[in-house]
Amino acid sequence: MSNTEQKTAVITGASQGIGHETAQHFLKKGWRVITCARKDVPEECMRDPNYAFHYPTDLSDDDSLANFVKEANALLGDDPLHALVNNAGMSPKTPYKERLGCLNGDLDAWRQVFDLNFYAPLKLSRGFAPALHRGGGAIVNVTSIAGHYIHPFAGSAYSISKAALSALTREMANEFAAIGVRVNAVAPGEIQTDMIQPEYETLIPRIPLNRMGSTDEVASSIYYLCSDDSSYVTGTEMWLTGGQHLF
Repeated sequence: MSNTEQKTAVITGASQGIGHETAQHFLKKGWRVITCARKDVPEECMRDPNYAFHYPTDLSDDDSLANFVKEANALLGDDPLHALVNNAGMSPKTPYKERLGCLNGDLDAWRQVFDLNFYAPLKLSRGFAPALHRGGGAIVNVTSIAGHYIHPFAGSAYSISKAALSALTREMANEFAAIGVRVNAVAPGEIQTDMIQPEYETLIPRIPLNRMGSTDEVASSIYYLCSDDSSYVTGTEMWLTGGQHLF
């Protein structure tokens, strides 16, 4: 893969939504991209010569995650890694279609949420730390407005895992600075994706900009935090909420 001029990014959860748009954004900027997700990415995406590889991966499974890190590092070889975007996440429901709350839902389901939303970013950041050090790279964790405020459609398991990821971002920013790696987060609010349900329309009056955000707006913010334009930014969580977090 050796190419000393072109930058490389690893992006998780890239088969749909924010992750897919982020991969496309980096490709348009001329970056080489390595991705993973439970599903395959659309076939047309792989026609881009800068799309280095996509690994079908279950990041909540230790063996699957470890295999992805091993394969991606093998692909990198001695090349640097310039960005790691920890986007993959989940917000499952109980068998009764309720979000996982403090009083309901199997605790094993809670553990699955934390395995993917919290532990996977930590494990991936550790696994790619040497390559990120070589590249003087950046890590961006995708958190959520739900990690800071009670959200009507986000269950406790999801919200608490995202709050933990926010705290992890701060601690990582402090520790990874020693190896020349910046760590930041983006906290999206209501973003128009396939996961949005009709009831989310009721939240728009609470958003000062009076609309949902787009996946492209999230992707461009992630890109900024990975680019040289933010070379003195670390330990920051960027609100992408249209002002919803002000209330």
